[in-house]
Amino acid sequence: YYLTRDDPRLDGIIKSRKNEGREGGGTFKNSLTHALVLNASYEPLKVVHWQKAMTLLFQGKVEVLEEHEATVRTIRFTFRLPSILRLNHYVKTKAHSYIRFSRENVYIRDEFQCQYCTGRFHPKQLTLDHVIPAVQGGKKNWTNIVTACIKCNQIKGGRTPHEAGMRLLKKPVVPTWLPKVQVKFTLSQAPDSWKEYLLPTIVAV
Repeated sequence: YYLTRDDPRLDGIIKSRKNEGREGGGTFKNSLTHALVLNASYEPLKVVHWQKAMTLLFQGKVEVLEEHEATVRTIRFTFRLPSILRLNHYVKTKAHSYIRFSRENVYIRDEFQCQYCTGRFHPKQLTLDHVIPAVQGGKKNWTNIVTACIKCNQIKGGRTPHEAGMRLLKKPVVPTWLPKVQVKFTLSQAPDSWKEYLLPTIVAV
């Protein structure tokens, strides 16, 4: 049973926004307090905090597709936080701008996964690797840089994957677009329900 615009559990939601963190106000059961907003066409648009999600719902602009296990309570009601919202009306979006090449964005494109051993690591255990080494004329760009764990990077050294006898998980490409993510999170931390809409295109702003 999902929330609708006329659901009585929305009583006092605006008041609870002001009282967040105070005794008797809204409380959270876990850190997944954001919602993915989809266009009417199911294209991901942005990530919003639960408060904004509830405002959109209260205004009748969205429908709830998925909910978190986390809950929020007001004086009278307790309800689950929206996880995925879909706009009721299609919104035209601007042409996608150039995506900034950066260490963080490469990690996110590659899902924090070493492109050689395929293991997933904490960012502190990852490095950027030139597929074609810089000493052989390889450039530092989207199509020649991949995520690698420290161990694999050291083993590969200044060689190409072929020369090192290492298989590249997938060919590095330029991400084609990015949703307007307004909170920082890694793809590995995103709810599983989001991933079918975000993969393989989510990029940090």
